[in-house]
Amino acid sequence: MSETRALLRRIRVWLAVFIVCLVLSGLTAFPLVTEARLAEEALTGWASPVADAFPALPEWIERVRLGLDTADARHPFLLYGTDWLAFAHLVIAVAFYGPYRDPVRNIWVIEFGMIACAGIIPMALICGPIRGIPFWWTLVDMSFGVLGVIPLLVVRRMIKRLESLTEPVLSARTLLV
Repeated sequence: MSETRALLRRIRVWLAVFIVCLVLSGLTAFPLVTEARLAEEALTGWASPVADAFPALPEWIERVRLGLDTADARHPFLLYGTDWLAFAHLVIAVAFYGPYRDPVRNIWVIEFGMIACAGIIPMALICGPIRGIPFWWTLVDMSFGVLGVIPLLVVRRMIKRLESLTEPVLSARTLLV
């Protein structure tokens, strides 16, 4: 297998993993009420050692679950916002199919994703306190940007390498024009 084909294959594997993570992240934004109930049950059951190690976590999950239960019972239209959040993740995942197909031409999608990951940090630091989110949870939210940018940096570097391997050699005549 040539270096170009091997590099293209590695780029596609990284992108496929990134796309799957975006899709899973989006899909988990739909059943928030159920997920909060399951998380609370887990922290009082089989995951109680986690609750013992992080005592603020069960309190936070209970608060979130109560809020979601209240919203679901009294104001279910509020949860429509998280449906749009889920949809946005799915749409962004589709955008990464462009670099999967043609990484060099669509490197801008990778760079867009890197900018979005960087934007998570100020978003969490500004909106977290406004919405009463505990700082430790804001750190969890920011970790998505930090962890998300890592594969994108790796992919961007590989795309630049692929570009250097595939760009046409300029002839002397092309240079004179």
